[in-house]
Amino acid sequence: MPDLLLELRSEEIPARMQRKAAGDLKKAVTDGLVEAGLTYEAAREYWTPRRLVLDVRGVSARSRDVVEDRKGPSTKAPEGAIAGFLRSAGLSDVSEAHVHTDPKKGEFYVAHIRTPGRDAEEIIAELMPSVIRNFSWPKSMRWGKNSARPGAMRWVRPLQSIVCTFGPETSEPVVVPFEVEGISSGNVTYGHRFHAPDAIVVRRFDDYAAKLEAAKVVIDAERRKEIIRTDAANLAFARGLEVVEDEGLLEEVSDLVEWPVVLMGEFEESFLQIPAEVIRLTIRANQKCFVTRKSGETEGLSNHFIITSNIEAKDGGAEIAHGNGRVVRARLSDALYFWETDQHDLPDLMSFAASFEKFGLDAKKPLDQRMARLDHLGVTFHAKLGTQGERVQRIITLARELAPIVGADVELAVRAAILAKADLQTENVGEFPELQGVMGRKYALLQGEDVRVAAAIEEHYKPQGPTDSVPHDPVSVAVALADKLDTLFGFWAIDEKPTGSKDPYALRRAALGIIRLILESDVRIELSTLASNAFASVADKAVGAANEVVADLLSFFHDRLKVYLKDQGARHDAIDAVLSAEGGQNDNLLFIARRLEALIVFINEEDGRNLLAGTKRAANILAAEEKKGTAIATSVEPSLLAEQEERALYDAVVKAEAEVETTLAAEDFSGAMLALAQLRAPVDAFFDKVLVNAEDERVRANRLALLKRIAAATGKVADFSRIAG
Repeated sequence: MPDLLLELRSEEIPARMQRKAAGDLKKAVTDGLVEAGLTYEAAREYWTPRRLVLDVRGVSARSRDVVEDRKGPSTKAPEGAIAGFLRSAGLSDVSEAHVHTDPKKGEFYVAHIRTPGRDAEEIIAELMPSVIRNFSWPKSMRWGKNSARPGAMRWVRPLQSIVCTFGPETSEPVVVPFEVEGISSGNVTYGHRFHAPDAIVVRRFDDYAAKLEAAKVVIDAERRKEIIRTDAANLAFARGLEVVEDEGLLEEVSDLVEWPVVLMGEFEESFLQIPAEVIRLTIRANQKCFVTRKSGETEGLSNHFIITSNIEAKDGGAEIAHGNGRVVRARLSDALYFWETDQHDLPDLMSFAASFEKFGLDAKKPLDQRMARLDHLGVTFHAKLGTQGERVQRIITLARELAPIVGADVELAVRAAILAKADLQTENVGEFPELQGVMGRKYALLQGEDVRVAAAIEEHYKPQGPTDSVPHDPVSVAVALADKLDTLFGFWAIDEKPTGSKDPYALRRAALGIIRLILESDVRIELSTLASNAFASVADKAVGAANEVVADLLSFFHDRLKVYLKDQGARHDAIDAVLSAEGGQNDNLLFIARRLEALIVFINEEDGRNLLAGTKRAANILAAEEKKGTAIATSVEPSLLAEQEERALYDAVVKAEAEVETTLAAEDFSGAMLALAQLRAPVDAFFDKVLVNAEDERVRANRLALLKRIAAATGKVADFSRIAG
């Protein structure tokens, strides 16, 4: 079957757009082929900084003929209706229609419309201009003499040539002819713009890829990545070094070159006094280069870095490496200045006196000075939630309250909360905002802070996503929780909640962070109480009553907890069952998760499955009787329990209730399930031997009350009616 090759070559496409654009092109073309009645076996997209490429294999040579039976009006219908049907079906006379008979509707006209298939080349020639003209780029431009014309085509950069060939492997492919903005499709492309700028005639994909590689263009982005990765590792190894892995940078630089050439540059060792994170970010952000370190080491860096060039220079890359080194040295000189400046006293210390006193800061310590300046300048956190200084005060209050709950030293937690945002006023964080926390930790250690305080300054931002690590030191946990809880409490108070896909303040991420901190650190927190206390600090800014805001926020936590637990593999019905339990302490997320674990184990065992069936039967009977208006006693009267099985069930329920209450109070969730398991046999016996709907109304009402008692006993652990099966 024929294969299709498409190449759209332009001036340089921004690296961040290439992968998505290639995928979008693949989807647009393959969807268009299928909609037109063609099939294909496989399709793969490729991209370089100067071209988008599509290789579609096994395309059908022609679309199938389509036969459609279009039902028309009755043969007795008015002439106007019949004439309209004939026109819509493309028939010139009623004799061309067929008459069908329906037992109920009688005779009616049917048009058998046959649409012949079309050659694939014709379909492709019609499809491609539309795909190219309507292609969506995040940013695009017009160019050339037609750019001022209304409706002129837009592309990410000026489009230079189009290759479109089609044909089977056994014969010479043809050029599919079409034109877009004065550019005609053809079978001619061009290689590397410096090494091989001459025209190249291509046939099909394999021939195209081989000829381009000979012309210094590697079209497979994954191959370019592996070339860079391998050559960089080998070049570093020859110097006794290893490359510090950076998958994001590798992805980016592979999309900046068509012919990757790996070189090594260097800078003066005196710059190594700058923190490794700063050196790495400086070199990464400004030169898109990788840093290295001595083989086997995990800390620190070497003074050599890896450059990815797009050309093979005649001097072996010496001038390229020298030029990059010159720029890196200039950038590192700035970074060294920032590093040293951040450790010196601020020039206007005396104006921060009120802030020093408010937070109990030490005016002799550089990081304390930065915190005082942050407060003094009144840097806004959010227009409705006040300044960063006000926010830090709220975080301090929460950290003080949380510290004993998570087992942290209160003084250390408060100290860490005071300094948590101080590095926002440092030169290094001003240059590289992604270093917030990291620089705070380094400066804290330099001024002699407790290592737990320094760690908490960095780790209080964690976790920042589902794959980010969770801090485990109690001081870090206390401040991390305080920071995220303040964010959620504050934005909920001012009614700035996530809506649909919009979450500008990353509140879903903050909630997930809190959930992970609580569950992975075994933290027992009553969120409602904590939220109510925190609400007082923003009460003057709040929209709505405290109890309403807190209830809504707790519901949001439950939604996020459901998402998290489902991602961990928990059954959604079991989650709903636990959240719906009566008196289930649903503001204690750890309590919910542990109860869920025990419940899942229980309902996967025979006793659990059988009890689940029994409780569902009881619930169904109760629902049916309540619907009929049958009287149900408000409580069970033991004297009316005539049958041995109902007396046994009553005794078992009373015993289970007491044990469930005791075990839940002790957070012994497995014990609570064990207590419920004892109900399995008496429930089964009750339904086997006892007639619930007894003739005696009092006995019937009493037995229905006993069924309610079963639901109440199990309901303290989970709402079994919500569990499937």
